[in-house]
Amino acid sequence: MLPPGEDIHYVFPVTLVRSGGVANYMIVVTGRSITVLATKVFSRYEPAAVWATYPRHTRLGPVRFGAGPTIELGGTVFEVDDEYVAVVGAADAEAFAPGDLPKDPLPDL
Repeated sequence: MLPPGEDIHYVFPVTLVRSGGVANYMIVVTGRSITVLATKVFSRYEPAAVWATYPRHTRLGPVRFGAGPTIELGGTVFEVDDEYVAVVGAADAEAFAPGDLPKDPLPDL
């Protein structure tokens, strides 16, 4: 579903806000783009189709906290599980403040 040659840097699941938890997506961050994948109806972790694609210089954050952490991407608000909030921050830091990231301890993996 991603263009050939794209290396995945980050992947995390999100849910469309106000969908009652039934509209699930995955956000895939590569070196060149941010892709939102729609998932299969009964599997939150199995992609079905590309829903939207954005240039890599698009910010995912800031994460807003309310009833649950949310991000806005392309005018659409998605809920992010608490455990993936750090992934959103890391993806933005990689694109906008790479000097803030720690050095990769295992760069050959």
